[in-house]
Amino acid sequence: MLYKKFGGDGPDVSEVGMGTYYDAGWIVAARMGWLRGRQQKIKAIKAGLEGGINLIDTAEIYGSEPLVAEAIAGYDRRKIFLATKVWSNHLHRGHLIRSLNRSLERLKTDYVDLYQVHFPNRGVSISETMGAMEELVDQGKVRFIGVSNFSLESIIEAKSALRKHGLAAVQLSYSLANRGIEKDIIPYCEKEGIMLLAYYPLAHGRLASARGDVQELARKYGRTMAQMALNWLISKPNVLPIPRASTEEHVTENLGASGWSMSDDDRALLEAALQK
Repeated sequence: MLYKKFGGDGPDVSEVGMGTYYDAGWIVAARMGWLRGRQQKIKAIKAGLEGGINLIDTAEIYGSEPLVAEAIAGYDRRKIFLATKVWSNHLHRGHLIRSLNRSLERLKTDYVDLYQVHFPNRGVSISETMGAMEELVDQGKVRFIGVSNFSLESIIEAKSALRKHGLAAVQLSYSLANRGIEKDIIPYCEKEGIMLLAYYPLAHGRLASARGDVQELARKYGRTMAQMALNWLISKPNVLPIPRASTEEHVTENLGASGWSMSDDDRALLEAALQK
């Protein structure tokens, strides 16, 4: 597994991460105390950790924070880059601080590496939200501040609201099949040194089963189609894909996306094949 510097000069973060959003049914069941497929998912996360992945993304609404805590128990916490999110109805100062403290309890840790606003909420001043985020950084409970599912305008607004600490990361849906953010958000993040965590990097599995020209390219490199799609993302200096860690098999396959690269011509062929 290869690594990227988070935020340019921050800690080393694996260029492939692990996401722990499973599905809406999982969230509902988790709220009732049933972590469906718990052992399978814990084994998947552990397989990633053993393979060198240190980036794990979760959220208070996912219901997977206790599962992540169980999976990382026994590992050196300082070597794990743990990201979680606060839900959009918890963005007032008091609510946000309470949400972070509850996440810390569920994750069984004293701090999170990246705390992200999950969705914007126009009913709450972004200055209030970012001010609370900065308080948490000052208290040592959060290392980096991020946002998720924000438009470019909202990203700029959030960044401008920060007074002492920078905006370190943006999380958005991004893949070979969904490239709309390349028009504005990707260039802005590159210019500002903001990392982009790419969720749905395999387009809900569609890219893992692509055929035709993509399959030929995969054979050329001795890789699976999922590995090709993830490798295309990690070729971008500030992008960190976070495919879902659901099974050991899938996580092990995702590990194979790191440590090699395509030629520029083949990346162009891959892009063209998936735009047809």
